[in-house]
Formats: sequence, structure tokens, C-alpha cells
Amino acid sequence: MNEKKRVFIAEDDLLSAEYLKQILQKAGYEISGVADNAEETIGECKKSEPDAILMDIMLKGRITGTEAALEISRTLPSCKIIFITAYAEKEMIEYAEMSKAYAYLMKPYRQKEILATLKVALAHNGESRDDKAAGLIELKHGFFFDTSNRRLIKNGKEVPLTSKKLKLIELLAKNKNSTVSNEQICLEVWREIKSDNTLRSLIHRFRNAVGDDIITNVNGVGYTVSTRD
Repeated sequence: MNEKKRVFIAEDDLLSAEYLKQILQKAGYEISGVADNAEETIGECKKSEPDAILMDIMLKGRITGTEAALEISRTLPSCKIIFITAYAEKEMIEYAEMSKAYAYLMKPYRQKEILATLKVALAHNGESRDDKAAGLIELKHGFFFDTSNRRLIKNGKEVPLTSKKLKLIELLAKNKNSTVSNEQICLEVWREIKSDNTLRSLIHRFRNAVGDDIITNVNGVGYTVSTRD
């Protein structure tokens, strides 16, 4: 490494945090801080602006690691968040997706896996913190899609979405005012053709998640979003 990458460790177990710190420093990373609770993690990361965070989902404090990750991703969009957790439940994984986590690794710690994931994550971290290029696509009903950070926004706040719902609205937003076929949507979201019922179910879940009907069906051919009410 020509310039040391800075990593923050959010881990509620002090021994585990110290172990992570040692293997990262030995690999040439700079540790920007260590915290065992979500509130401190948010505050310290906003100050130190690390390149990556190793985040335990179950931290001490009033809020979880996923909630902390959501807050950090809003202010530090180029920071790579890597969850390391003992929990493999589907709901936990969906929370990780909503918080824009780069990766989701399981405990117990595997040094090679952690270092390899960090290396790949930071190799693709070419964004400058000062480079928040305008990439807002205006949709109807006051929604915007932020193409730079891949998120749906309303009233200045991010609407939490799982990965499939995010892929859906991203595709439609980038093709605003045009009809996107059922086949195109399926290939983007699932990488394969799905039944009309499966796609309709996704659209229904998306509408429930955002609390609004911003996606319009076009004569059974496909779907569209418009830029005006």
C-alpha cells in the first residue's frame, strides 16, 4: 500500500476488537478508532472518516449496528461497511443490504477472509469524499433517486429498501418516462426470467415499502415511473 487505508472497528467484545486491530495493523492498515456501541461509532466515524468499517451488527447502546451503518452511509457514502456477525437470519441479511453494507461475513473470524474482503472493497473505493456528483433523478410524488449513492429519497430522507427493490427502482428511474418490459426488469433483478406473478409480487412489496404508488403498469407489457405527478 502506498498510502495506508484507514479502518474503524465497531465490536462489542473487547478481545475480539483487539484481535481485529492486530491483524489489520499487521496487514498495513491504519486503525482510525475502536468502539463497542453504535452511538460512539457514528460520532467517531463522522470525525475520522475511515475508508472502511468492520461492523458488528449487535453493538451496545440504544441502536443496532445496522442503524449505525445507515446513518454513516448517508454522510460517508464512499466508506465501505463490512458486517461481521454471528447471526445468519434472513432478516439480518436484509438489514445489511438496506444499510448498503459492502459485505456480510460470519463469525468466527477468519483472518484470510476478512483481509481479502477488505482488499477488494478498498480497491474499488475510487470515489473522493468531496466528489458527490449531482445524480438526482426526480420522480413523482416528491421522490428522488440518487444515482451516485444508489438510494431512494423523499423529503430529504432515505427510504430503506432491500436489494431487489433497489434494483427495481434504479432501473425504472434511469429509464424514467419510458416503459421497461417485464423481461428487462426480471433480468436486472433476478438475472433470469420470472413469472408475471413473481414480478407483480415484487411491485406490490415495493409499493408497501415506500408507502406510495410511484410505479405504473403499462398494459401488461411492463412498468414505468414518471418525473411528474
